[in-house]
Amino acid sequence: MANTFKNYTSAAVGTSEVTTYTVPSSTTGVMIGCNIANITSSQIRVTVKAAGVHIVKEVPVPANSAISVLDGKIIVETTDTVKVTSNTASSADVVVSVLEQT
Repeated sequence: MANTFKNYTSAAVGTSEVTTYTVPSSTTGVMIGCNIANITSSQIRVTVKAAGVHIVKEVPVPANSAISVLDGKIIVETTDTVKVTSNTASSADVVVSVLEQT
């Protein structure tokens, strides 16, 4: 079984849900980090879902600041997705760090 660390990014996420990560076929992913940076000068609210379930919903991110939305690890299976939205257009940069096991 191979283990590979990877980062997946989405830039300028806004009000439309963006898929930042999709688990490849024949792979199990271990989410070890999910950081969101507010790239605007006003507070925003972000939502992150993994496998269709909310990790955080409408959490505030102060202007020109960042948050880490994981307090532990989350296992995601083949074809599961990590999706992010913001309440403000083009307002959030996202990095999802994953250990992929194939």
